Amino acid sequence: MVGADQLETITDEAEDQGWFENLLTNLGADGEFDPDKGIDFSYLPGPFYNPEMSLGVGISVVGLYQVDPEDTVSDLSSLVINGLASINGALGVGIENKTFFNGDNQRLYLNANVYDIPDVYYGVGYEFNQQDLNRVEFNSQTFQVNPMFLQRISAHSFVGAGFDFTYAKATDVDVVSIDVDVDPLQEVSRNVGVNLLINYDTRDHVLNPQQGSISQFEIGVYREDFGGKHDFEVYNALYSAYYPILDDDTIAWQVRGRFTHGDVPWDQLSKIGGGNSLRGYTTGRYRDKQMLLAQVEYRQHLTGRHGMVYWVGAGSIADKVGELSFDELLPNIGIGYRLEVKPKVNLRLDLAFGDGDSGFYFNVNEAF
Repeated sequence: MVGADQLETITDEAEDQGWFENLLTNLGADGEFDPDKGIDFSYLPGPFYNPEMSLGVGISVVGLYQVDPEDTVSDLSSLVINGLASINGALGVGIENKTFFNGDNQRLYLNANVYDIPDVYYGVGYEFNQQDLNRVEFNSQTFQVNPMFLQRISAHSFVGAGFDFTYAKATDVDVVSIDVDVDPLQEVSRNVGVNLLINYDTRDHVLNPQQGSISQFEIGVYREDFGGKHDFEVYNALYSAYYPILDDDTIAWQVRGRFTHGDVPWDQLSKIGGGNSLRGYTTGRYRDKQMLLAQVEYRQHLTGRHGMVYWVGAGSIADKVGELSFDELLPNIGIGYRLEVKPKVNLRLDLAFGDGDSGFYFNVNEAF
């Protein structure tokens, strides 16, 4: 039999949960999709802090839509807009759009961003990057647009083609260490390339898979003849796999490499760090021509729309592929909270720790 005190506690918890759910509903983060809205949006504001950008506020706008309401095969298409502003003047907006149509026989991806934010540079290569005194602070002004069209060629395979335009300018370069060559930062980087892609994809969902795998290889060819300032190539390769276990839990792992060749400018070197590439390291600190990483996650469903994620990973950078070494391995470990704001779309809050570094991330969708 429930006593008066217990009944009051249960009532208070229900009211608190009702208030929280009402707030999420008012923000559009109700965990549902309403096709009658055209694009069903949710709005997710949140504060952030890091040494480079200081205290700021970010907002993620997530929209789901269907190109054809009669299409029962394609995943829901998604539009994610991430904006940020901080008290030291950092501003930026990024767009990630995935459109599925014609029974998922065609896909159109678009990534675009424009940022004016503080950045760091520790030179090139592990030996320079690991030295704290090699830190060079500057302001980074960047712009990128990268569309990609994918065509299904078999039950589980796509080929894709697109182009990539990037622009980067370093201003207010603060040179502290005389050991770091900052000459590359003095040059404005403008690059234009074409991208070709092929994959084998058996994932049950693109945005938040729980089973299946994807193998993918992409090449980007950048040339002065296309309107850029450098001739170089970028090769991206990845394998990700997902295994359902227990009650709605998932084990996911990934091996990923980014390899470059030619006259690679400072902003197009392969990097470790950030919200998707080995969380726990400052974006821009570790960079070189070649990069290889691996990470494994346990994605735990708690209750309702709530979950947790635990992961470990490691990566390496080098000038040449043959120089990638376990002796210069960069490990990471982390924990994160998940809230399903729309079907198969998670808000993620991640706390990650690297070797002498750490990071807190506010993002939409999984890291991989």
